Amino acid sequence: MSKKHPQTEKPAHDAPAMDPPPADPRPDAVAVDAPAAGDEGSGGVAAQSPALQELQDKYLRLAAEYDNFRRRTAKERLELSARAQGELVTAIVDPLDDLARIIAQGPGANDAKTVLDAVEVVDRKMMKSLAAAGLEVINPVGAPFDPTRHEAVSTAPAATKEEDHVVAQVYQPGYLFKGQLLRAARVVVKQWNG
Repeated sequence: MSKKHPQTEKPAHDAPAMDPPPADPRPDAVAVDAPAAGDEGSGGVAAQSPALQELQDKYLRLAAEYDNFRRRTAKERLELSARAQGELVTAIVDPLDDLARIIAQGPGANDAKTVLDAVEVVDRKMMKSLAAAGLEVINPVGAPFDPTRHEAVSTAPAATKEEDHVVAQVYQPGYLFKGQLLRAARVVVKQWNG
């Protein structure tokens, strides 16, 4: 003998009705209806097959086109980088040739002052070529300390309060290349302790 609980039994007429799915608002959307019972062989799906096939073909072509675009831009980026590096190397080849000529003279061919003068000429030529390519030297003696461009390696006492946080000495210059920091200048910063 089984007892039925009236709360668990629901009459068939109280079951919620299933609403049809909302229509797709996109103008290019293709509606795919499931065949009604007994319509399996009527050709409803077969009539929509060319439209679906066309959309699938468009999708595959678009995916292939995007993949080709991605490959092409990656290749162009690499070529552009190599070309830029080649231009920079071309700019410093002449100073390197000058340096090789100084070395080729051998020891004892010239006195120390002549060799030093020649190296200074090569240095100026190299820096001029690099400056033309976009290199800037950061040599901030007497300028206020800027932590975005300077690295404090030591401090020195300041004579006045106005000299507080001013660069006293540069141990190693810094460099910017077309506005991008390559290396911060290593500096001694004055500090007021009064």
